[in-house]
Amino acid sequence: MYTTLIEPAALAAHLGDANWVVVDCRHDLVNLDAGRDAYAAGHLPNALFADMEHELSGQKRDAGGAFRGRHPLPEKDAFIELLRSWGVNDDTQLVAYDAHGGMFAARLWWMLRWVGHEAVAVLDGGLPAWQTAGMPLSTDTPAARPRGRIAARAPLATTVDVGTVLHNVEHGGRTVVDARAPDRFRGENETIDPVGGHIPGAKNRFFKDNLQPDGRFKAPAQLKAELGVAVGDPKSAIMQCGSGVTACHNLLALEVAGMPGAALYPGSWSEWSADPARPVATGAQ
Repeated sequence: MYTTLIEPAALAAHLGDANWVVVDCRHDLVNLDAGRDAYAAGHLPNALFADMEHELSGQKRDAGGAFRGRHPLPEKDAFIELLRSWGVNDDTQLVAYDAHGGMFAARLWWMLRWVGHEAVAVLDGGLPAWQTAGMPLSTDTPAARPRGRIAARAPLATTVDVGTVLHNVEHGGRTVVDARAPDRFRGENETIDPVGGHIPGAKNRFFKDNLQPDGRFKAPAQLKAELGVAVGDPKSAIMQCGSGVTACHNLLALEVAGMPGAALYPGSWSEWSADPARPVATGAQ
């Protein structure tokens, strides 16, 4: 069972296994059609496609009309139904990949843990590593799978809501770590973040800092040393980003480093900054 990362050669050996499901998670925060277009142009053989906007996210507003962020979590029942439509069972091994160092694949990895499914891994190095290894791509539409029977189990991942984060700003006790690029954290990128800045007291750990120059994850010991500085005790840490996507990359890195226990704030900066009454900090941490 693979629970964090998998190498291209190991995945290639199982591509024909009936109980393995591979999912393409490519996406672009600016061009929302880019992921599906890239999938159509070429994907791993038998890989399915996951739409970040419509399948890995839920309604942007709650029943009362409050904004929940750009990529709020879907209802668990809806996500379980999606997994069943992919042919996922309780013992299925899933592998998520993208072409962005795991930026989007980590979201699916985390969501499966959120519904209690442990056998899920991210392809280390993603599509570039797959192609560098000389592995093939396909443009074929995968054959339909028998409907899966996966059921939600006790979660292996935890979340906090905006009220918990606000309480922490006012009273402390937990470390908030922001996975956005430094310019966004400082409040200097209005294209993606109309309201610039970060949650007061947050630290910045850019998700790309988890990677080597070739796009693969750093070794566990190196990640543990670096994340220890930013995160401290993971069991009292809250991971966030722009909309609860790249924060999952830091959560995956923590698992690789042997530092489990941090929580995700799914609404992240997009939810936080939507209410002008919430405090905002700018500049470096």
